[in-house]
Amino acid sequence: MRRQVLLFFSVLCLSSAHGQVSFSIPEEMAKGSLVGNIAHDLGLDVKRLLAGRARIHTGDSAEYIHLNKEKGLLVIKERIDREALCGQTTPCALHFQIALENPIEIFQITVEITDINDNAPEFENTERRFEISESAVVGSKFMLEKAIDADIGLNGLQSYTLKPDDHFVLKLHSQSDGGKKVEMILKKPLDREKQEIASLLLTAIDGGEPRRSGTMQIHITVLDVNDNAPAFTKNVYKASVKENSPAGTLITKVSASDVDKGSNGEVTYVIGSSMRSISKLFQVTDDGLLILNGPIDYEKAKKYEIDIEAVDKGGLSDSSKIVIDVGDMNDNSPVINMISFSNLIGEDLLPNTVVAAMSVNDPDSEENGKVRCVIDENIPFLIKPTSSNFYSIVTDSKLDREVASKYNITFTCYDEGVPSLSSSVTLTLQISDVNDNAPVFERSSYEAFIVENNTPGLSIFTVKARDADWNQNARVSYILEDSSVNGVPVSSYVSVSADSGVIHAVRSFDYEQIKDFHFRIKAQDGGSPPLSSNVTVKVLIQDQNDNPPQVLYPVQTGGSLVAEMVPRSADVGYLVTKVVAVDVDSGQNAWLSYKLQKATDRALFEVGLQNGEIRTIRGVTDKDAVKQRLAVIVEDNGQPSRSATVIVNVAVADSFPEVLSEFTDYTQDKEYNDNLTFYLVLALAVVSFLFITCLVVIISVKIYRWRQSRVLYHSNLPVIPYYPPRYSDTLGTGTLQHVYNYEVCRTNDSRKSDCKFGTVGSQNVLIMDPSSTGTMQRIQSEKNILDEPDSPLEVRTEIHEFRTP
Repeated sequence: MRRQVLLFFSVLCLSSAHGQVSFSIPEEMAKGSLVGNIAHDLGLDVKRLLAGRARIHTGDSAEYIHLNKEKGLLVIKERIDREALCGQTTPCALHFQIALENPIEIFQITVEITDINDNAPEFENTERRFEISESAVVGSKFMLEKAIDADIGLNGLQSYTLKPDDHFVLKLHSQSDGGKKVEMILKKPLDREKQEIASLLLTAIDGGEPRRSGTMQIHITVLDVNDNAPAFTKNVYKASVKENSPAGTLITKVSASDVDKGSNGEVTYVIGSSMRSISKLFQVTDDGLLILNGPIDYEKAKKYEIDIEAVDKGGLSDSSKIVIDVGDMNDNSPVINMISFSNLIGEDLLPNTVVAAMSVNDPDSEENGKVRCVIDENIPFLIKPTSSNFYSIVTDSKLDREVASKYNITFTCYDEGVPSLSSSVTLTLQISDVNDNAPVFERSSYEAFIVENNTPGLSIFTVKARDADWNQNARVSYILEDSSVNGVPVSSYVSVSADSGVIHAVRSFDYEQIKDFHFRIKAQDGGSPPLSSNVTVKVLIQDQNDNPPQVLYPVQTGGSLVAEMVPRSADVGYLVTKVVAVDVDSGQNAWLSYKLQKATDRALFEVGLQNGEIRTIRGVTDKDAVKQRLAVIVEDNGQPSRSATVIVNVAVADSFPEVLSEFTDYTQDKEYNDNLTFYLVLALAVVSFLFITCLVVIISVKIYRWRQSRVLYHSNLPVIPYYPPRYSDTLGTGTLQHVYNYEVCRTNDSRKSDCKFGTVGSQNVLIMDPSSTGTMQRIQSEKNILDEPDSPLEVRTEIHEFRTP
């Protein structure tokens, strides 16, 4: 019961100092069995094991121990067979390292494996046959096969017994390797006549608890005569051989003699049957030559001890031992084992930071096993030996991923043998990016052009910024900075694609309202914290011929007909009136030309191509009609050209009565006479409705005019002076008289008219629809008014008096 407790539950922590911890455990422990509390013994917190990604490094050896990082315990990972692991070597121990990162730390761990009695002694052969002459003298020796017990110490082979023991007794001889040579000695002469064949049972017993044993059956056939056994010249033969010697190499020669004659004196040599592995490496000839039969390696075995038997034909034998020392040769390159390596490091690492740790071992001995290691030059890394056979690679200076994003570090180790052997390993070290570069625009500022009347969503321009960083840190997003244009947020004018930097128009632009504007775009990377830069973009709006000319004079009204009077005494070049028009476009799109499109008498009037002045081209005669209708077309110089048409009514007469007689005939609409009562009731309802509506309209008009004044104030329309039709000619053509206002009133069915003569006009008349995007069109229809004699006519001319300075 005490042994079972020791076997399955007892783990002894031997020592813990200077980064080394030793444990002792019995072999054959079950998987998951506790080895020790490594966190406690190393003085580490369990959190440190987790954060440092603690792991076990065993090099090329199998991993029998597992590290439970969550609890800081070492537990059995695989069943440990001490005999398979170490054979007869004592003590038997597992050596490994526990490596931690951030910072890198390495701890040496030794786990000693103690033996338990899990193997019984075994004989290679289950039986052995001897032919012994009956003349064999008392004390004759017969070499027996040694039993093999894989266990060691008390659990190993301890004793032999032989039964029945009437004629023979066992004698054990301790050997230098710790084994026991077994001899069967004749204690009583044999008598073939009494017993020709004898069967004995040889039992090998170990010292474990409980004891284990193995047996071999011995069959003895009694012969006559041969009464002398062979005898070796030496009890121990010594020899040496270099490792890696070729097969067939002669190692040494042994010799034994037999004083018998004839066949009984013939001696043969054999290697002890218990040395199975040895017999594969060596062989002995019939004349005693020991020859190398297979490869030998100093690193596996430094010495061999071989049992040799000399047997004569009579079955008598003697034994001796050959001790072979194996000489080392520089046949092993240094072995580099990577303990810890971070293949991805940040470019912001401080100098002298460990990035890799490794162990280097050369199995050769003496000078052949001494190692020196180097790394490449001209890289920002150094190699530092930390302890015996351990090295670390550290940063030598600051890193910059934008200069070098990857390093291939060749770590080479040379031994001191002749010739020198070397090993190398290449570490590929990736430099992770740190957000240390802000995006940079390709230009310091940008100018973009867009034609007015664009479609909303149209791409205007693309800004591009580049970031020298990598991946997410180099992913640039474009942001429209908050600002305003004429008090309106810039985001209502343009937008920018966050990914591509494409600037889109949010609205349709009007050159006549805004000609250019500025805004700023910020390029921000995806790092943490993000870095950014900004750039100014100026958008210039290009004019398009999208506005037809607007006629300012003569004013077109829908309720009355306005006419210009020309006296019949007018001479050639008489200035009738002037058509005044403007075009809110710019450049050649605003260059206007005037043409006479249609006239009652084209031979009487002409229009100035550039100034729009309507003048007589001949003298007026009595034959000329009083009513003259002129259609003047105003065209701009855009492509395609846009135009506006204005109707100018001219009355050729010397007095107003003459004009009135031509313009006042009309018929009363018969609909008004159908039902006078109906109109009175309707008028009462309309007046009531208009009274209520009038208040709303007046307020709306006030607000509308205020807004239009703001629009005209902010617009960049060209200012063209307004010249009434009867202005003072400063170029020497003469000064025209003042024009009076006339009101013509007539009653129904009356051919008589009352005329009221008003005072001199003191105010210009400008009728214009400011909400219209184009030039004010003709209000009157194309119907020739002059051909409608019954149309009511109101002739009203209001003009400023212009005086030259």
